[in-house]
Amino acid sequence: MDATLPPLIFLAETDAQIDACFLIMVQLRPLIQANAFVAQVRRLAAGGFLVAGVEVDNTVVAVAGFRITENLIRGRFMYVDDLVVDGAWRSHGYGKTLLDWLIDYATRHHCTCVELDSGVQRFAAHRFYFQQRMVISAHHFSLPLAPPDSDPS
Repeated sequence: MDATLPPLIFLAETDAQIDACFLIMVQLRPLIQANAFVAQVRRLAAGGFLVAGVEVDNTVVAVAGFRITENLIRGRFMYVDDLVVDGAWRSHGYGKTLLDWLIDYATRHHCTCVELDSGVQRFAAHRFYFQQRMVISAHHFSLPLAPPDSDPS
């Protein structure tokens, strides 16, 4: 696919803009539901979550969900929850365009770094992150828990 217009990067602020990001986000997060996506993003936004998109020829081709947060080890930093380029638009530079925008946004908002987690099976994504000078700075551990109201038997 070839774009005729340069990419436009936007923060999804309206329900229509958030909804326009769904078809890309679901490629990375297949459990999200179209009919609940906008409401879920709005709930997450109460905690600082933002969605940015890359639009080419009036089509959203890449999205990122992120937040600026703070902890004791990093101070103020950007955490990227989600970064995905539409499968039909990969290898056109839109992932780099979006990541560069995120880095600039983090810099302008006085962050010390940009961090993200990537599933261990996502080898192509890892190659991309290494190409962008990102480093593996920690191992992320997870312990799934049963909901408190579920019956363990």
